[in-house]
Amino acid sequence: MTSRPDFGATTTGTEVAEYFADEIKGRNVVITGVSPKSLGGTLAWTIARHRPYDLVLASRDRSDLQKVQKELHQSTGVLARLVVLDLGAQASVRDAATRIAGVMTHIDLLINNAGVVSSERKTTSDGLELQFGVNHIGHFLLTNLLMPKLLASGTPRVVNVSSLGYQISPIRFHDYNFEGKVIPAEEEPGPGFPSIFTPNAAEGRPYHGFCAYGQSKTANILHAVSLNEKFGSMKLRAYAVHPGTINTDLSRNLTPEDWAWIETTAKNGLWKTHDQGIATTLVAALDPALAGPHDKIFLSDCQFEDVENRATDVEIAERLWQLSESLAGVKKQLGAHIYPYLGPQFKEAGLIKYGAVKVANHAPKNPTAAAMPKV
Repeated sequence: MTSRPDFGATTTGTEVAEYFADEIKGRNVVITGVSPKSLGGTLAWTIARHRPYDLVLASRDRSDLQKVQKELHQSTGVLARLVVLDLGAQASVRDAATRIAGVMTHIDLLINNAGVVSSERKTTSDGLELQFGVNHIGHFLLTNLLMPKLLASGTPRVVNVSSLGYQISPIRFHDYNFEGKVIPAEEEPGPGFPSIFTPNAAEGRPYHGFCAYGQSKTANILHAVSLNEKFGSMKLRAYAVHPGTINTDLSRNLTPEDWAWIETTAKNGLWKTHDQGIATTLVAALDPALAGPHDKIFLSDCQFEDVENRATDVEIAERLWQLSESLAGVKKQLGAHIYPYLGPQFKEAGLIKYGAVKVANHAPKNPTAAAMPKV
């Protein structure tokens, strides 16, 4: 249970942050997907108001980052660090992770907020279906590359911004890239999803954006499951959230047909403001009641919510983890990447399942790393 069972659908992020202000002050925070007039921008402003020690904003467009940075500095006095991050390009993710790790002794909170929706099939620069590549694989790679800094916190937390859209599709292990391959029945879209929106190669619909989006949102939840499984013994906690139905720039690529369907998905017809839309994310990120192990990892309207088994099953999560390692090019590297930061005592322990030991000390700051400019 959360600390505030009275928080709900209309609760604002402002309210949540004020209540948990002590959980922000002095903390090191990284947020992805930050731009003006977006959920990420609203998150950044709300957190900045309560004096984090270090705030890193990561997004694809430097000019957007600079606009948010200027607004934050003028309104809160906080000068955030900026990192250009293109989640659709693994080289960019690696570069961003290196820059972040080079200036932060540890990371207390990582909010994987960035996302994309597309009605047409597009691919990342690495050849992955765009929504799966950006919404999941990009964040998977970033999180793992930042893991040494997260574990150095002592009480790290990771929040993946998912969606109730996960109900649309499970992970399509046999055709995750939407290339028209045959998939088994258990990988078909969820029941009740309009047939006109489902991929059907025989009818000339080998791809549908909502189905691909649903797969990526299922992946966000399963990623949180695996993070808890592998790093929970090191006190890392990971959660996935549904922010609500919100009119954001994320939906700029949707068709009128898509919009008509989205209109039916708002809980009780409620379209949230940006301030309301970040509330659940902040509960997952800040509530001290969520610092211990929990059977549930998905929150909606500021409270825990049950999730279908296909999005929480540990074996499915592990299968996705292994696929993600392969697609991100880190299948044989993550352990070696983590060891140097944690010291010989962790190497000796073997890091079985990446999470069989306790973290005793903060990882040292890299003295040779170039300072990240506050542009």
